[in-house]
Amino acid sequence: MEFLIFTLLYGISYGLLLFMLASGLTLIFSMMGVLSFAHGSFYMLGAYFAYAVTTRFGFWPALLIAPLAVGIIGAAVERYGLRSVHKYGHVHEILFTFGLSYLMVQMVVLIWGGRGRVYRFPEELQGSLFTMYGTTFPVYRGFIMLVAVLMMGALYLVLTRTRLGLVIQAALTHPETVETLGHNVPRVNMLVFGGGCALAGLAGVIGGSALSTSPAMGAAVGSILFVVIIIGGMGSLAGALVASLLIGVLQTFGVALDYSLSTFLSQIGVAVTEQTPGYPVLALTVSQVAPIMPYLLMIVILIFRPKGLMGKREG
Repeated sequence: MEFLIFTLLYGISYGLLLFMLASGLTLIFSMMGVLSFAHGSFYMLGAYFAYAVTTRFGFWPALLIAPLAVGIIGAAVERYGLRSVHKYGHVHEILFTFGLSYLMVQMVVLIWGGRGRVYRFPEELQGSLFTMYGTTFPVYRGFIMLVAVLMMGALYLVLTRTRLGLVIQAALTHPETVETLGHNVPRVNMLVFGGGCALAGLAGVIGGSALSTSPAMGAAVGSILFVVIIIGGMGSLAGALVASLLIGVLQTFGVALDYSLSTFLSQIGVAVTEQTPGYPVLALTVSQVAPIMPYLLMIVILIFRPKGLMGKREG
């Protein structure tokens, strides 16, 4: 029971961190149809901005300043870069964001160097949130979950209870009509892209402190980020949430399990030795296979439900 509860909690906290990152890209894609390959780099940028602010002013100012700064940079990228290539189609957008990602990584290396940087959560987020069965659950894990839930609530309220949110939703399906009514759709696109980047920056502030801050962190989450988007369904925020939690729990349980097919066969009385056909595969533990589990799940989803779990828009 102890193993089940704590592994589930760790999996949910990791999944919610993934959602913080995936929600921004999902919002951008659902609004603009742009699959930004630079999203992981905005995540990295948020972590480095947080590191710079934390070393001077502390973590709490960084929690506000870093996402805001990343959002402003994202809005400028859309206004002065992405908008110019949007008319040429998706291939040009992908090439632009891919090149932008590489440029951002190199700029970070030039400014902060190639080695990783360390900044930690403040003292009030250190220690134990609660203890169960003699095992403690860290306060910062609870903080990650709280920030993600607050972000989800704020995003829901903005999209469903504000005029800007209504304009954004209307522009998803009827951009010409929205523009006819006097709304500046290109400006809305800029705000959406900047907001999506700000969400990536927020995830970077949290992830950079909880995990690590290095120039490679964007590439490390880039592939799993697209797996989340595909499994959940292109453009679906609810799907991104479900997929993030599913992958977070799946990988956390996978890493924690040190069992293999040979172990199972031995328990039911089947002798397995190094001479047994297929022994290298039978000897693979669940923890060794855990890194590829999300990709296996993605393949299964693409076979049986190509649009994803909750997808409505064709990729």
